[in-house]
Amino acid sequence: MKRSKKVTIGIIIFFIIVATVIGGRTAMGIYFKNKFGKRPPPGVIVEIVSEKKFSQTIESYCTALSSKTTSFKIKKSELVEPIDFEAKVKKGDIIARLSSKTIVAPFEGRIGTRGISSSILGTDSIILTLDDSEKIFCDLQIPEVFAAVLKKDLKVNAKFLAYKDKLYEGIIVSKASRVDAQTRSILARAQINNEDLEILPGSLLDIELLYNEKESLSVADTAIIFEDEKKFVYKVLDSNRIEKTEVVTGIRREGNLEILEGLSANDKVVREGLTRLADGIVVKPIIK
Repeated sequence: MKRSKKVTIGIIIFFIIVATVIGGRTAMGIYFKNKFGKRPPPGVIVEIVSEKKFSQTIESYCTALSSKTTSFKIKKSELVEPIDFEAKVKKGDIIARLSSKTIVAPFEGRIGTRGISSSILGTDSIILTLDDSEKIFCDLQIPEVFAAVLKKDLKVNAKFLAYKDKLYEGIIVSKASRVDAQTRSILARAQINNEDLEILPGSLLDIELLYNEKESLSVADTAIIFEDEKKFVYKVLDSNRIEKTEVVTGIRREGNLEILEGLSANDKVVREGLTRLADGIVVKPIIK
């Protein structure tokens, strides 16, 4: 009996040890799972849907022309004092003092010189120029297919390679009354604001004419998910859960897409980091 009792006690102790080990391991597993198993929701860059200006465009190019220009041929040997080239002068200011006469600016502008070979002018002569280029003109050839939208006062944006990140605004000031039969185009003249005199006469300009301008809902083009023929965005709900939402888009302009259907003003959509997301997950929105 004594031996049987000892065996029974041993078996009970064994099972108690086993149960304790199992229970301890389970408890530790739960502890570490709670402590380390929960990953925080991913942070994503979010934008708020708002209205922006969209328009259709006609692209062209032109050569910059001063609104006024004149020139004077002078002899270097007659100069009483050096000419301040690149200086900006007002109407009536003296631009050159010569031994025989004084040259006065007939209008406001910037002094310059024209590079003509000394073999033509002679070594003692230079051509002095005066350009009023606060407003630049340029002549454009617009394809006849745009005849219905080409109108006076149509908005124009210009880009000059030397200041490639800057837009110069202007308007169409005149257009021809007929189509050129050779080029199938309409001649139009644009006037472009150049108060800082950054655009130099003779420069090549990239031109964009804007028509059918309107205010529309907009999102960054990086927010769009393309699947076959459809487009989607991840909309962020109030719970911070994301919902894959189909949208219909219109015009693309300067990194933004016009939204025609699928979103409302003040909706939040994920703008960056789309590849690591899935429909229905919770995110941490970072609004920018």
